[in-house]
Amino acid sequence: MLNRRLFLALSGSLSLSACAAPGGFLRKPDPVPPPPQYPPLPAFYQAIWDEPYPVPAIPEGSVAPEFWRQEVANPWPEHPRGTIVIDPDVGHLHFVENAETALRYGVSVGSAGFDWEGSARLQFTRKWPRWKVPAEMIKRQPELEPYSVANGGMDPGPGNPLGARALYLFQNGIDTLYRIHGDAAPWELGKAVSSGCIRMLNQDAIDLYDRSVHGATVIVLPSRKPASLPPAEVAASETL
Repeated sequence: MLNRRLFLALSGSLSLSACAAPGGFLRKPDPVPPPPQYPPLPAFYQAIWDEPYPVPAIPEGSVAPEFWRQEVANPWPEHPRGTIVIDPDVGHLHFVENAETALRYGVSVGSAGFDWEGSARLQFTRKWPRWKVPAEMIKRQPELEPYSVANGGMDPGPGNPLGARALYLFQNGIDTLYRIHGDAAPWELGKAVSSGCIRMLNQDAIDLYDRSVHGATVIVLPSRKPASLPPAEVAASETL
């Protein structure tokens, strides 16, 4: 006859076996898929040493090929050379070379960047720009006061959120406070992570700066994603 203690022990083992896989073993968790294996990066993503400040190499395996700088068929042959077209949904920036070809770059957009769309003018560009924080941002983040316009902004170089280059966008002669600039992290490309501007890898920002055409049109396409994001905040803006 089974005593009470042995009966309870057997009952517990039976209840466990009801949730077990055939063979009496608990089901193993599904294996975690390995991270994607990307091919070696092009040589132009190596470190750059002939700039005023060093530009570190992009780590191998950190950027999907779809976000590499590359020449592609021009999706907008009706636009003149120098036109820049940004698709925030896929994280691509196209620089129109001619009717047949364009240079495509991977970018990240603002976390509320889908709120801004339309056309702007490339008013001017800067190498290693200063970051001058607008007063509106300082109201939200008082710790940025040392980098205000009145205090001269943040010095260029490592740690400056504008990175190695910045392109300044105006509408009807008025600064939009939106920039195309460097210092993107590889993992940001194709995502909405910044607070308003278009970020590129520093290597790509330098390349786009060298190709850019003063006064060219910059087009930000409308997003096709649901409008469920908070109001735009311009974090990487700079004023003169």
